Amino acid sequence: MHPVRKQRLITVLVIVIASSIAIGLIIYALRGNLNAFYPPTKIVSGDVPIGVTIRGGGCVVPGSVERSSANLKVKFDITDGANSVSVKYEGLLPDLFEEGEAAVVTGKYMNGVFVAQEVLAKHDENYVPIEVKEAVAATGADHQKTCEVVKYDS
Repeated sequence: MHPVRKQRLITVLVIVIASSIAIGLIIYALRGNLNAFYPPTKIVSGDVPIGVTIRGGGCVVPGSVERSSANLKVKFDITDGANSVSVKYEGLLPDLFEEGEAAVVTGKYMNGVFVAQEVLAKHDENYVPIEVKEAVAATGADHQKTCEVVKYDS
């Protein structure tokens, strides 16, 4: 084999191997940041992995918010119109967090309770997170009507 051809072959192999390692490391690093969204119906039915970080969301059930007077612990329920799931959270809730409004929670589902690490609330009166809208629509309901019914009929 000609020395120039051999040098090119080695260069190409080094680039391919380095690229493969870099892509593998990127995929491994991003793997922990992928959180699948599950509506309350799927969470209640047991279709979620136990102890794995996931996202869930729906409308906050009015009257379900219980705040601890001693610390920042909060417990509330979220619903998609068909089922609801209890959420426990310790920390400051967003300013826009309200009963009867849409919320998305990130955390782990363990022992029948969703233990949230993060709570996200909608940013204005017209916005509903796309995941919540799709989850409510999957139950055969309209997201606006579901949150309004949850808000005013409970």
